[in-house]
Amino acid sequence: MSQHVDYPALAATDAPTDRPVETLDVRSLGPPHPLRRTLETLAELPEETVLVQRNDRAPQHLYPKLDDRGYAYETVEGEEATSTVIWDR
Repeated sequence: MSQHVDYPALAATDAPTDRPVETLDVRSLGPPHPLRRTLETLAELPEETVLVQRNDRAPQHLYPKLDDRGYAYETVEGEEATSTVIWDR
């Protein structure tokens, strides 16, 4: 994981831009690892941190789990990756 304050997907969402940002690239992982890694990462991050998950597709199975945990999120399709920006409401 690395920090990217000016991450392009962030600007395309309603995520807060005044918070720390972490990225998690799960494009090389097969199911269910992207889901598991994302949820584990969210559990470890301070609640003010915005997580940008980079994937090769929209993480459809992740959305209900984010809803259950009270996270806000938006997915942005890009040329190199699909980014899901996740933040604590």
